[in-house]
Amino acid sequence: MSENQFQKLVSSFSALPGIGKKSATRIGFHVLRMDESSFQTWLNGIKEARERLHFCEICGGLTEETICNICESPKRDESIVCVVEQPEDIFFIENTKEYFGKYHVLNGAISPLDGIGPDQLRIKSLMHRIEEGSIGEVLVATNPTLEGDATASYLSHLIKEKGIRVTRIAHGITIGGTIEYSDQYTLGKAIKSRLTL
Repeated sequence: MSENQFQKLVSSFSALPGIGKKSATRIGFHVLRMDESSFQTWLNGIKEARERLHFCEICGGLTEETICNICESPKRDESIVCVVEQPEDIFFIENTKEYFGKYHVLNGAISPLDGIGPDQLRIKSLMHRIEEGSIGEVLVATNPTLEGDATASYLSHLIKEKGIRVTRIAHGITIGGTIEYSDQYTLGKAIKSRLTL
């Protein structure tokens, strides 16, 4: 294999989020060292996931069915919907085992600089769900970024007009963190999200 071919392999891995050039290089060498059987199993696993997984018609989360288990479950609280930016956010919130309502994935956040406005997000389908009448609270769990905050503010204004309670996940200094090492934005959010003791 030529060096040029190896660089193509590294580039294909470094195109994935969270994988830098060093990690992509290590993954590239690992893949090349795999025996044919292990490589085919790995490759088939990725291919099968791509073919079988798609997005829930209701919430937009990942599922193998038309409607996901969370949307189908009669045990989940239908009166509260947690709005997230991406399908993977559902996975992280579910891991806390602290939330028992339903979800709605926006597929992004409002970002005028990137040409993403409300019409590019799944806001209309959220409003349709709200208009159906069973939702009493919308928990906005967008990221604590300028785009996430802009999206939360936009949704809050839109949803409050319908007489629905809007809440926001608290943001601030991580548990075990210190003020000294917190960035200005995070510290500011912590002050704004302060609690009464």
